[in-house]
Amino acid sequence: MGRNAALPAGFERFRASGESTPDDTGCGVLHVDMDAFFAAVELRSRPELVDRPVVVAGAGPRSVVLSANYPARRYGVRSAMPVGAARRLCPQAVWIPPSRGAYSEVSRGVMAIFRDLTPLVEPLSLDEAFLDVSGALRRLGTTPAGIGALIRERVAAEHGITCSVGVAGAKFVAKLASGMAKPDGMLVVPVAQTLTFLHPLPLSALWGVGKKTEENLRRLGLDTIADVAKTPPDRLRRSLGTALGEHLHALANGLDDRAVVPESEDKSIGAEHTFDVDQHDRALLHRELLRLAERVAATLRAKGVRGRTVSIKVRFADFRTITRARTLLSATDVARELHTTAVALLDEAASGAAVRLLGVRVEGLSTGEGGEQLSFDTPAPRWREAEIAADVARSKFGAAAIRPASLLSPDEG
Repeated sequence: MGRNAALPAGFERFRASGESTPDDTGCGVLHVDMDAFFAAVELRSRPELVDRPVVVAGAGPRSVVLSANYPARRYGVRSAMPVGAARRLCPQAVWIPPSRGAYSEVSRGVMAIFRDLTPLVEPLSLDEAFLDVSGALRRLGTTPAGIGALIRERVAAEHGITCSVGVAGAKFVAKLASGMAKPDGMLVVPVAQTLTFLHPLPLSALWGVGKKTEENLRRLGLDTIADVAKTPPDRLRRSLGTALGEHLHALANGLDDRAVVPESEDKSIGAEHTFDVDQHDRALLHRELLRLAERVAATLRAKGVRGRTVSIKVRFADFRTITRARTLLSATDVARELHTTAVALLDEAASGAAVRLLGVRVEGLSTGEGGEQLSFDTPAPRWREAEIAADVARSKFGAAAIRPASLLSPDEG
């Protein structure tokens, strides 16, 4: 999304609270993005590492970088980069394994700050969200930039991390602005200056332009957003297709009428795991399905929902990927039933080829217990009671407090 694009002339990042900001009349959309989120959460307990390159990543040979702080980014380390490549770029970095649960806990706190200010919050991930603050200005007695400053202050004070804020009249522009405000800053794009801000930017800054689309645009002789804005829509449609051509022409002219949509209900809940080494062992694959089923079922119960359709995802060593699904007679949140169904699907689908990745997902979610039927296939009630008791124990004593015996290591056994 062009986060490395230079800040256009005439625009200024704001760091300190109380600095005078441009006219933000009509700039009701904020995009708030935490700075190097996973790394920042880890550095709260290790402040002595703040000025050193720090990378958060798993230890497996196929692990990728989850987060890199800004000193590490100066060496070219980026999120989603293979760990091996990151180590070559920055061998002196401090490597920290991810802390399970810490990031979602901080994320919930940050999103709660947003919702204290406006109900119109659209999370995009754990560490970023759009906010529509238009209806909150009179109640809070401030401006959009004032709300942005307040958010930055509260996130730092309550959670010990920093965030960057883009303030604009449209989602696309606000997201670009937050990227240019990084780290730990705020950028306001006045509505009247939207095109002045957009037009010098490179093609990659347009929402929806990936490598292939950028190549197509360059073949048309286009280099900047201004070039796209001046190109006849018919020419863009012929080159890119009707939908994408019209979309990019509208954005290049500062037209983005998408509303901030509050978080919608989950349509499915799943978990997956990539093995460090491709696996043939069917018993090991069955155990991994049990571990994934336990995670999915615990999430279902935590959210107060059940699901009727169980699906698995299998990626083989040659990267061929298949999915298989089965709909149950009644909705469930019980790991045993999810596991039994997932094992049956795997045994029917897998031919003995080496497996690289396994996933379990539950769809057709519903709340409460309405519509549940009794059948000879329904797990005995004690399984659900046992799993709920395990949830309570894990919440008090940690994720490893209670596990199925088949998931224990030989030493633990």
